[in-house]
Amino acid sequence: MFYWLMKYVFVGPFLRRVFRPWVTGMENVPKKGAAILASNHLSFIDSVLLPIELDRRISFLAKAEYFTGKGFKGWAIRSFMLATGQLPIDRSGGKASEAALLTGLGVLRRGELLGIYPEGTRSQDGRLYRGRTGIARMVVEGQVPVIPVAMIDTEKAMPIGSRLPKVRRIGIVIGKPLDFSRFAGLEGDRFILRSITDEIMYELARLSGQEYVDVYASSVKKAAGVPVAR
Repeated sequence: MFYWLMKYVFVGPFLRRVFRPWVTGMENVPKKGAAILASNHLSFIDSVLLPIELDRRISFLAKAEYFTGKGFKGWAIRSFMLATGQLPIDRSGGKASEAALLTGLGVLRRGELLGIYPEGTRSQDGRLYRGRTGIARMVVEGQVPVIPVAMIDTEKAMPIGSRLPKVRRIGIVIGKPLDFSRFAGLEGDRFILRSITDEIMYELARLSGQEYVDVYASSVKKAAGVPVAR
């Protein structure tokens, strides 16, 4: 109930007035059944604006740091993330990665929509970076289609590090579903997983118009001394 109140009464109407989002390809989102919406990631508000525009509820895998803050600010962020359908995941790797996979598969097995950012972190410079293969494992194990989603100009509306958004129009481009059912049972083949992930990223580059860089965004951030959590 809180999710729908935030979407239709409190947060949704306000954000629509501020950003006046335009959307194309809404017909590509299935009316029912599980699917993964794979999106580029330019701004914190990506995880808020897409759910507001979709008719169905969507759950995003979000970094655990959003849920562990202290004091009033920490409580406010945690409450907001939970109310907008965010699921906390530990991105430290190893067993944490397996737990994130199981969390995502749980959403899919309930027949729901799952939102994933294959890059694993926000782009620091507006370019699109190499995808992590965790999304491919979920696709193959969950046996679900992938709906590519390109967020347009969200980094201009709320740049990394800014506290308040700027009033400007943003866009959402939803592509046609990608079917990887031909790879059923091959979730243990790393070459297949890389091939699936790359196909998703190339489609995101086509939809978004972003320059594609075949390195991980986290590696670029570390080289520049930027915290990967940003």
